[in-house]
Amino acid sequence: MKKLLFIGLIGFGGWQYYSNNIEEKNSFSNVSFSAPIQTKTQTVPRPSYTCDGRQHCSQMRSYEEAKYFISHCPNTKMDGDHDGIPCERQFNK
Repeated sequence: MKKLLFIGLIGFGGWQYYSNNIEEKNSFSNVSFSAPIQTKTQTVPRPSYTCDGRQHCSQMRSYEEAKYFISHCPNTKMDGDHDGIPCERQFNK
């Protein structure tokens, strides 16, 4: 009799475990998978600068261009006081 009760408890526990796992798996079947909503992001076009031999502030068209040149190009002569700000007089920085 004890064996039968023990087998019944094991069977009931197994059934509970099985039914919980089936419910979890089936709960995902009701979920609708669709493509994520995409929001439009505006990207500001960045001018592409290249190191073309220009070295002086008088050759720069913008502060951003001068900043690029002192950061990426060798032998520039745009930052006399070496503070990282190029062409201070020309662009009022």
